[in-house]
Amino acid sequence: MYQADVAIIGGGIIGLATADHLTRCAPGLRVVVLEKEKAVAKHQTGRNSGVIHSGIYYTPGSLKARTCREGKAALEAFCEAEDIPFDRCGKVIVATDDGELPALERIYQNGQANGVECELIGPERLREIEPHARGVRAIHVPETGIVDYTAVSQRLADRMQARGGQLWLSAAVLGLQPRADRVIVQSAAGEVEARHVINCAGLYSDRIAELSGTDPGVQIVPFRGEYYELTPEARHLCRGLIYPVPNPNFPFLGVHFTRRVNGGVECGPNAVLALAREGYRWTDVDGGELAEALLYPGFQKLAARYWRTGLGEMWRSARTRAFVRALQALVPEIEAQHLQPAPAGVRAQAVTPDGRLLDDFLLRDAGRVLNVCNAPSPAATASLSIGATIADRLAERQAVRMPA
Repeated sequence: MYQADVAIIGGGIIGLATADHLTRCAPGLRVVVLEKEKAVAKHQTGRNSGVIHSGIYYTPGSLKARTCREGKAALEAFCEAEDIPFDRCGKVIVATDDGELPALERIYQNGQANGVECELIGPERLREIEPHARGVRAIHVPETGIVDYTAVSQRLADRMQARGGQLWLSAAVLGLQPRADRVIVQSAAGEVEARHVINCAGLYSDRIAELSGTDPGVQIVPFRGEYYELTPEARHLCRGLIYPVPNPNFPFLGVHFTRRVNGGVECGPNAVLALAREGYRWTDVDGGELAEALLYPGFQKLAARYWRTGLGEMWRSARTRAFVRALQALVPEIEAQHLQPAPAGVRAQAVTPDGRLLDDFLLRDAGRVLNVCNAPSPAATASLSIGATIADRLAERQAVRMPA
C-alpha cells in the first residue's frame, strides 16, 4: 500500500494545480494524483472553450470572482514562464436589442467592481473591433484571452512529478475508508493510505463525496455543450471572442464565437441534458445515470421552471438551422455552410434540491476529505488560485506547513 500525505482524486486542471501548489510550497510532502483515464485532462478540462476569463460576469466578493481574477494573473504568468502559447485576443459582449441594455449595464458594473479592464462601446466601435458583429451596444474586454488547457494541465503534471509527486493513471477510485488519522483510498491501480484526501473528481465529485461519508448537499447534473467550428474560409468573420448578453437565470453564457489558439473558431455551446455523465454524443447513454438525473427532485423543479428554455436548447440541438439563427443574431453573415461539427463537452453542474443551479464554487469538508463539489466556469482560469485556496485549507488543519 502506497503511503501519502495527500491523495488527490482527479487529474483535471483543478487537481493538478492543487498538486503543483502543494509540491512547490511544501517540499517533501508526499502527494499522489489518482486519475481514472489513461491521460490527464480528458474531460471538462480538455473539452472546454480554452478561454482565459476576465471575471466580468461574477458577483463582486464571491469566491468565483476572487479566484478568477487571481487565477487569471497567475495563469498568464505561468504560461509565460513555461513557454505555453496564449493570446489576449479580447472579447465583446453584444446587446442585440434595447431590451438587453439593462443586463449589459449590470455586467459592466460587475466588471468595474471586480477590477476588469472593460468599456461600454457603441455600434461604430464594435464594428472596428469585430467588423462582422452587429449590436446596439457592447462591452469590450481587451484582457480576455485564450489558451490550450490540456497543455497547461500536462505541464502542471510534469512539474509535480519532477518534485517527487506521483501521478497514477487508469486509477479509478472504487472506495474510501475514512479512519481517525488517515483515509484508505481503493483504486483500480492499487491502494493508497493518505493523511488527507482532496476530491477533484468533477463529473463524479458528488459520488466521491458520498464515499467520504458526507452529503454534498447538491447533485451533479451533466449538461452537454454542443459546438460547431467555422470552416477555414469563414474564420475571418470572428477576430476574437463574440458573446451575447447571457440569460441571468442560468450560469451559461449563451451561444457565442470563440477563437482558439490553433487558429480555429468554435461556435456554441448549445446546452442540453447529457444522457450520461460522460455523454458527449446523443448515442452515449447510461440508463442508471440518466434515471438518477431525471428522478432527482432538484432537476425536476429546475425543468418545471425553465422548460421553455430547455426545449429551445433541444430544438437547436436537433435543427442546425435553429442553431444558425442564434449565431446570426450576433454575426448576420453566418450561414449553415460555414459550420462543421466540433467535439462536445459536458459540464458538471451542481443542482440544489430546490432546483437552483449553483453558480459559485463549493468546497465541503468531511473529516480528512476535502470535497470540491462544484467547480464551474471559470474553474480552468481560476485553477491556480483554487489550488492555493485548497492548500490553505489543508494548512489550517495543520496537514501541511506552507510558507508565510
